[in-house]
Amino acid sequence: MNIDAFISTLDNALRTLAAPAHSRRPIPGEDLPEAELDAAQRLEVARLMRVNHVGEVCAQALYAGQALTARDSRVQAAMREAAQEETEHLAWTAQRIGELGGRTSLLNPVWYAGSFAMGALAGALGDRVNLGFLAETERQVYDHLEEHLGRLPAQDAKSAAILKQMQDDEDHHRQTAIKGGGVELPSPVQEAMRLVSKVMTRTAYWV
Repeated sequence: MNIDAFISTLDNALRTLAAPAHSRRPIPGEDLPEAELDAAQRLEVARLMRVNHVGEVCAQALYAGQALTARDSRVQAAMREAAQEETEHLAWTAQRIGELGGRTSLLNPVWYAGSFAMGALAGALGDRVNLGFLAETERQVYDHLEEHLGRLPAQDAKSAAILKQMQDDEDHHRQTAIKGGGVELPSPVQEAMRLVSKVMTRTAYWV
């Protein structure tokens, strides 16, 4: 690893974990009125949004790891482009958590480190596998967001607007990765990814 790549990688980690994220686009649903939620509903939505915030922390780490070990400059650029939109998701979910009176996960540094290692490994296996890993990750995130949309209180349009726009972005990233030559990962790898995701989401819901 050259010094520039090392500095860029360290900078990404520090910005993700220690600095407020910013969005170039307006936050989805920011003009919608706040829904009337009781205490239990606010807590539930805050926990769901914390899980989604963790997912965005992991996305930043994955893409940083994948970009670091990718061979093709076009693949590196695709990873960085996806990471920029995920930064916006990080900002959206963080703001919504604050509005609901919740907090982000105490284990974010752990999630980041583990995801970075997985991303670096995917990149080291070759660009087509790297893009395939990106596509499968985004597909599973899309499904995860769909589940959360079904768990939101019907009146919480603000949270729903954020999750729906995140879904659109994730699907765009998936399609870009496939068009770029990403291969479909073997079923055992897909299942292993689902298992890791399940452990992360269940833990982040509480911690």
